[in-house]
Amino acid sequence: MNRLEREAAARRIMERVQPVPPPDLYEAVVRRGSRLLRRRRAVRRLLWLLLVAVVVAFTVWALTVQPWVEPPSETTPPLVDW
Repeated sequence: MNRLEREAAARRIMERVQPVPPPDLYEAVVRRGSRLLRRRRAVRRLLWLLLVAVVVAFTVWALTVQPWVEPPSETTPPLVDW
């Protein structure tokens, strides 16, 4: 296809009559879009709530177990120079 044929094909495509969308399409799109936005907002809130719960649970665990403290020794050191 050379340049003139491509231009002619593009003109034919652009001169066609555009199809008319159904009259209730706008309302359906708005309804579906608002539903998707509500779902996304709910999922985002749920994930934030889950993240906060995990942080609180980790904090409570760390404060009760105190993994940074060295555990007490189970044996007594040997007595020297007594």
